[in-house]
Amino acid sequence: MLQDPDRCETPRCRARRRQILEAATKCFAQYGFHGTSIARLCKAAGMSPGHIYHFFENKEAIVAALIEHKLERELAIVDQLENAEDLFQALVDRVDLGLNERTDLDNAALDLEILAEAARNPAVAELVRAADRRKHERLAALMRSVREARNQTGQPDQDAARTLVVMALFDGLAARVICDPRLDRDALIPWLRTAVQALIG
Repeated sequence: MLQDPDRCETPRCRARRRQILEAATKCFAQYGFHGTSIARLCKAAGMSPGHIYHFFENKEAIVAALIEHKLERELAIVDQLENAEDLFQALVDRVDLGLNERTDLDNAALDLEILAEAARNPAVAELVRAADRRKHERLAALMRSVREARNQTGQPDQDAARTLVVMALFDGLAARVICDPRLDRDALIPWLRTAVQALIG
């Protein structure tokens, strides 16, 4: 991803890299992957092309970093849930975390743009699929822990399938908020909780 990973050990370097990723997030969401030229990205980041290429080899490397950053955010939510005293209740109660993440317009636009690029770019597709596998594994393990804590019987393939349905439920929210930016999030929360409760309970 980076030309030299050691270049980002200092706070200044990490800040510059974050600056590029924030600019890329806005540009990709607004103009698309192919509509975002390096010149446009440089203007948004307030940097020269040399600075951009110092940290990222190309736009695909920037996409890779964005995918990894998104996965880190999602796994941080899983970490919070894993540390809860009552896993089942935590999963049901905290659907707002997934809802807010998925229905943020910028996040939704970026997610859909990356998926569109993955549909035609094998390198990006592999990055997306690898991140998806890691998220699925962690969530399936969480489902297993809930079942075991509640002394419920079940099979690993059932945990995997239920996890896929939960992921699809939240993934679909990105498309819904693009179709209807006025989406009533508060109205959705109780229904999402009911759905999650049914799927994991």
